[in-house]
Amino acid sequence: MVMSMKIKLDRLRFGTAGIPISTPKRSTIEGIIQVRNLGLDAMELEFVRGVNLKPELARKIKYTAQKHDILLTAHAPYYINLNASERAKVEASKKRIIQSAERLHEAGGWSVVFHAGYYLKQPPGEVYDRIKKEIDDIIRQLQDRGVEIWIRPELTGKPTQFGDLRELVKLSQELEMVLPTIDFAHAHARNRGKCNTAEEWREMLGYMEDQLGREALDNMHIHISGINYGDKGERNHLNLRESDMRWEELLRILKEFKVKGVVISESPNIEGDALLMKKKYMEIKV
Repeated sequence: MVMSMKIKLDRLRFGTAGIPISTPKRSTIEGIIQVRNLGLDAMELEFVRGVNLKPELARKIKYTAQKHDILLTAHAPYYINLNASERAKVEASKKRIIQSAERLHEAGGWSVVFHAGYYLKQPPGEVYDRIKKEIDDIIRQLQDRGVEIWIRPELTGKPTQFGDLRELVKLSQELEMVLPTIDFAHAHARNRGKCNTAEEWREMLGYMEDQLGREALDNMHIHISGINYGDKGERNHLNLRESDMRWEELLRILKEFKVKGVVISESPNIEGDALLMKKKYMEIKV
């Protein structure tokens, strides 16, 4: 049930997962200015350990981001499991997603990403139904508060985590305000080294377009990094040039499909790889 949002994107933007490492004074506002100085055009606010952004600062961030034409996204806290057995943990998880969305909305942002939960050795279909119900309630609460923002369950890096491509596409078909965050490094790790060829990426993007329409490719929230993985999936992120990710080929496929939205670098050298990807992307002719 894809719906249009107010912010319309005219291109694929590149940015950092958090404040660039090279920022002289580490603050969100200074980070936005540094992103612009570097020649990038997006930044992901990292709420990974909690949503500690006050509304008045969010409004200042909005002004700075708009002044410098920086698109803002946010990563909700890691402590989220919408399939937890304890009801209190589910409600706390929902609260963290709602707070992240509210603060990002106040900051003029576009899209909030989160890891939805774990299977906990339960049938995937049952887990899907539970997680869908909780996200539906999150969306209703946000709509009641006038918060219009993309809600993005992420394609996760381990088979024990909820969030393969088909689950996320189905959620996007059935719920308003929902589209996936496609983490290509996670797809690569989750599938133990697969999802690393032009053919596989064409299949992924073609499936999204077929199931969700062109709007899904015009509003993509993407994470790219190198990744270390094993039999159980993701271990840790790596810099692109220290990994087996065929990232240059991936950028070519994104251009081939005329993808719009944002690519966030989650490599350890966040701005280094963001700049590397943007430079390569601009050079690609298709």
